[in-house]
Amino acid sequence: MEPGEPDLKWWGRTDKGPFRKNNEDAFLALTFDAHEVRLLGKEGEADFALGDFVFAVSDGMGGANAGEFASRIAVQKLTERFPRVYRTARMENDAEREAVLVDLVGHIHLEMSMMSRYYEECSGMGATLSLIWLSPTSACFCHVGDSRLYLLKADGHLTQISHDHTHVGWLYREGRLTEREVRAHEGRNRLQMVLGGRTQSLDPQTGCIALERGDAFVLCTDGLIEGLWDSTIQRLLLNPPPRLAGLSPAARLITEALDASGRDNTTVVVIQL
Repeated sequence: MEPGEPDLKWWGRTDKGPFRKNNEDAFLALTFDAHEVRLLGKEGEADFALGDFVFAVSDGMGGANAGEFASRIAVQKLTERFPRVYRTARMENDAEREAVLVDLVGHIHLEMSMMSRYYEECSGMGATLSLIWLSPTSACFCHVGDSRLYLLKADGHLTQISHDHTHVGWLYREGRLTEREVRAHEGRNRLQMVLGGRTQSLDPQTGCIALERGDAFVLCTDGLIEGLWDSTIQRLLLNPPPRLAGLSPAARLITEALDASGRDNTTVVVIQL
């Protein structure tokens, strides 16, 4: 990094959209070390001297207000458990960090399942979760559901890192459907795995990526994908039109997605290295 330049910047935004009464999305930004965890604001910049960083988005589902409970519980439990895990687990390499994430998300899944079983207001609740853990050299992620995690390289190439945990998502990864066919498919939102809900055996997707200067990550709920193609996400981040150029990266994406669709809650977190 150049002298005085922060290691990373981030922007987060969520919107219930014009048609939904409630916002069942939630997002999280925090930094932590072996001693404490600190919640971060919706936008900011910081150095790794503070510690590691965690960003996450979650989309809740369930009857009555259970969807709102679900996404908020998911991010709240992350805040509670991350510093505890950091102090007690061995994390000498990326594989061990991935194992920590699997264990952490597994605990959250069990807690949400128990709450759904014993508390009427939480009955049937479930949640997606896309999480990224940034350290000075690598980014480890953990993902469940159909929220998404994208990597935008410094050369402008955008890649979806997360797998949509739907049958339609599997067909897309196998090359049997195009992006256009996925967006039109009636089964695109039929989730095969969520936190809580009816998921019996949780098998989250995990991975680690070496960090390079200029990389950026986008975490989003499916409301963004309802409105925007991947190529549009890429264009809005790299070459926004004049009417959106003055907005933060997250605000650009939210604004354009709501204009294009707005049928669902929409949440975006953008992290720039």
